[in-house]
Amino acid sequence: MNEKDRQIIEVSMRLFASKGFSTTSIQEIATESGISKGAFYLHFKSKDDLLLAILQYHFEMIEQAFSEVITSSQSPREKFISQQMALYSHFLTHREFLIMLTKEQAIPRNETIKHLLLGKQMESHQHYRQSIIDIYGLDIEPYSWDITIILEGMIKSYMGVLLFSSPDFNIKQVTEFILKRTDSIVKDIYEDSPFLTNDKVEEIIHFFLSSDQPSLSNVLKNLEEEIDKIGEDELLVTFQVLKEELEKEKPRAPVIQGMLSNFSGYPSLDHYKNLISEYYSRK
Repeated sequence: MNEKDRQIIEVSMRLFASKGFSTTSIQEIATESGISKGAFYLHFKSKDDLLLAILQYHFEMIEQAFSEVITSSQSPREKFISQQMALYSHFLTHREFLIMLTKEQAIPRNETIKHLLLGKQMESHQHYRQSIIDIYGLDIEPYSWDITIILEGMIKSYMGVLLFSSPDFNIKQVTEFILKRTDSIVKDIYEDSPFLTNDKVEEIIHFFLSSDQPSLSNVLKNLEEEIDKIGEDELLVTFQVLKEELEKEKPRAPVIQGMLSNFSGYPSLDHYKNLISEYYSRK
C-alpha cells in the first residue's frame, strides 16, 4: 500500500466515523485528502472498493499489533493475554468507526469482501484453537474445536460491551476473566464427549469453501487489481507467470504453489492465495 492510499483510507475512516458511511460522499473524501474527485478513482474504484481496503488495513494493523506484543520469553497463556489486549486496544482506538459499521450495517456483501471475511474468520478459528492447545496441552486437542467456539463467543460478546462502554474499560481484567472462565470449562469438559469432532469441522469448512465460490477468472481479476494497488513490479511478474500456468490445459501444482509463495508477506493477497490453493486442492 502506497502512502497516498494510506492517507485516503485514514481520512475516510475519520469521515465515516463522524458522518456515517452512506452519507459521506467521495467528493468529501477527495477534498479532505487533498486530491480531486477524479484522482480518487485512480486509487479506488468506488466506496465499496475503499471499504474493502479499509477492512484489509484493519486486519494488517491487528496482525502488526500481535507481532509487536509477543516475546519469545512469554508462556502461551501470557502470549494469549498480550494478543487479546492488543486486539481490544485496536477496537477501542477505532471505536467510532466500528460502531458506525455495526449501526449502518455498511459492509457490502460483494464476493471479494465475503471471501475476505470468511478467510479471516477461518484464520481466527485456527488461531484460537492453536492457542487453546498451546495453553492447555495436547490432551485437550479432541475438545479444541468446542472450546474454540465457546471462547470466541465470549470474546465477541465482551467486544460488544467494550465498544459501547466507557473509555476506562479494563482490557486486562476482562481478558483474564475470560481466560479463567475457559479454565473452568476445560476442567469439566472431559466428562463429556466432544461435540465438534475434526471430521465434523472439516465437513463444515468444506461446505463454506465450496458454496458460492467465485470463479477462478474472477479471483484472478481481483488479485491483479490488488497487485496493481501495491505497485511492485516483482509481484506483477509473479502474477503473469501464475496466470499463464493456470491457463494451461494441465497446470503444474508445484509451479502454482511456488508462485503463490511469492505473495507471502502481503496480507491483502492472503485470501486470493487461499482461494487459488483451495481450488487446485479439489481438482
